[in-house]
Amino acid sequence: MSDESMGGSDGQDSEWSDTGSGTSAGDGYAAAAFESLEAEIRGERREVSLDAIVDIPVTLSVEIGQTQISIRNLLQLNQGFVVELDHLAGEPLDVLVNGTLIAHGEVVVVNDKFGIRLTDIVSARERVKRLR
Repeated sequence: MSDESMGGSDGQDSEWSDTGSGTSAGDGYAAAAFESLEAEIRGERREVSLDAIVDIPVTLSVEIGQTQISIRNLLQLNQGFVVELDHLAGEPLDVLVNGTLIAHGEVVVVNDKFGIRLTDIVSARERVKRLR
């Protein structure tokens, strides 16, 4: 392409020149303004519209415990085998959303189905700490 087709040789600004500043008058563009998340991390509350994300599906799961096992022992598992987990009986279960701990709870039965009664919600500050 020639300089003329790019709009650069005649001394006039092309529509693509200076797109990074977004500050020149009359160009139809403005600099994007993003709010800081630091205030919410510090615990300060302000109204935020969640309308854009409320219909996004997430996976909520309940974890009763974990254990590490060798592949050799994993391959030897059979029906009736008991795998010992790290949580104690009666201890609250972990409630995760997309793999992130958000709460603790206890198992309940609702209309012949299992459910979970939330007993403790992990604070936003704790969730952010766990992400780092």
